[in-house]
Amino acid sequence: MQKKENAVHLREELLANRVVRNLQVRKFEAYYCATAAEAVEKALSLIPESDSVSWGGSVTLQEIGLPERVAQSGRTVIDRDKAKNGKERVDIMRQSLLCDTYLTSFNAISEDGILVNIDNVGNRVAAIAFGPRNVIAVVGMNKICKTLETARIRARNVAAPINVQRVIAIGQEVATPCAASGTCFDCKVDDSICSYIVETRMSRRRGRIKIILVGESLGF
Repeated sequence: MQKKENAVHLREELLANRVVRNLQVRKFEAYYCATAAEAVEKALSLIPESDSVSWGGSVTLQEIGLPERVAQSGRTVIDRDKAKNGKERVDIMRQSLLCDTYLTSFNAISEDGILVNIDNVGNRVAAIAFGPRNVIAVVGMNKICKTLETARIRARNVAAPINVQRVIAIGQEVATPCAASGTCFDCKVDDSICSYIVETRMSRRRGRIKIILVGESLGF
């Protein structure tokens, strides 16, 4: 078993090094951390203490506990989960677009460094594209795909249907084909969570988008 784990970690590191180089060519700032714990420390080191910080919905961030660590650090936090009602939640999400550092993850990354994201409301992809001064994304190596096309397929047929099941599990009703089948039907129903599909091929300002690849399976 140890030999198997070592082989997996070696492969992940070799692939990550290649992807990091390709991301850097596209003007992203990119790093590789072997573990989630290392990734959290790396992310914290990239956030100036004076920065205001916010984040989008991300299972990866929840899994590694990064939002909690940021809140404990004393930095100014813009947290939509503190809202008292729906209107206030939307207002906070709008405020997040003007924070100093925005935390997120991605649905998929192609080996040549293109980011693919699906969003329901659009706040997350909007923040990635424009608004916050800096974006820090923590991404498990399970989200690395061979090509842009396979990254699109992963986002549509893996990430989105699982996100629907996650939403259902917390008590929300979602009537989409993928909720019943587990795969994408390119639906246009009212409950669809795939309103925005955005591909980011480079960082317009060098280093604005920072990507931490992690040698673990995180999120989905």
